Amino acid sequence: MPFCKRGDVRIRYEEIGSGFPLLVTPGGGLNSRVSNWPTAVFNAMEEFKHDFRCITMDQRNANGGDSAGPVPAENAWGAFADDQLGLMDHLGIREFFYMGYCIGGCFAGKLLQRAPHRVVAAVFCQTVGHRPEDPDVMVRHSQQNWLADFRARRPEVSTETIEKYLHSLWRVQPDFLYSVPREFMSNCRTPILVLPDDTPSHPLPTSIDVASLAPNAEITVFPWREPPELKARTINRVRTFLKSHIPKLSVAQSLAPS
Repeated sequence: MPFCKRGDVRIRYEEIGSGFPLLVTPGGGLNSRVSNWPTAVFNAMEEFKHDFRCITMDQRNANGGDSAGPVPAENAWGAFADDQLGLMDHLGIREFFYMGYCIGGCFAGKLLQRAPHRVVAAVFCQTVGHRPEDPDVMVRHSQQNWLADFRARRPEVSTETIEKYLHSLWRVQPDFLYSVPREFMSNCRTPILVLPDDTPSHPLPTSIDVASLAPNAEITVFPWREPPELKARTINRVRTFLKSHIPKLSVAQSLAPS
């Protein structure tokens, strides 16, 4: 289990395969961690290990993971981006693909905003998004699935800090992707592929909005998980999409460890 340490943040990561780098983060909300891959809609690390240098990580403070750091009371999406970009720096990677499941759609938005010259292409898989008819769905999800176990592990973190953290994530920008505004996405020229979903925390309108607003976005059919043949074609579409955007001269490959 390799780790990347940056100040008071420690990130556990794994990698497999070779080729152009693909940073891929599993779903699970605030419990996004490497051990979630076996239950993902499909395991990107296994699917793409023969095509790319696949890198994944436990997100900061995910229960059941081994990454840890301060709980950011402000700019929480920026803190996640710092961790993800810091890991790429640690690995000597400049340019990379990013694929985010669930909460990873919000991560993708912030990475595209923060590092537009580093994220060569992005895939949004079943992205989290705001539901106007149920504006606190993600606050409840975090409270029900993350908070109790986190408090048990980190009793020194105050209630006030946790409340500010959840506010920064889900209430500062109660629209769309939470992490970036629609105006940013409408001007984001990075190639994007969207794999939609429609659950309480993965609203279909958010996936459609990403695909509609971003000038160079594509979207798959929906639903795509069944039958198995359609799911397999969708996975292959991700592979084809990413391969079509590999830079001819990869800065990332020249910096990667030999």
